[in-house]
Amino acid sequence: MDIQLKKLELIKMLADTEDPAIIQSIQKIFTKKKKDWWEDLTEEQKEEIKFGEKQIENGEYSDFESFIQKYV
Repeated sequence: MDIQLKKLELIKMLADTEDPAIIQSIQKIFTKKKKDWWEDLTEEQKEEIKFGEKQIENGEYSDFESFIQKYV
């Protein structure tokens, strides 16, 4: 079954229902705020990223080509 057919079937089921709980559940699915990946990080990981950003701001970094030359 293709996606368009599935969507049409869901639309029909939604149009036919009189159950407010079903409608509210579907509404929650579509309005649910997407979780920001930053929130999944530990405080230690966040601090490491912030530290890395500060290093970049201060020019304390090397480009990939310079870095890889040490190992080839």
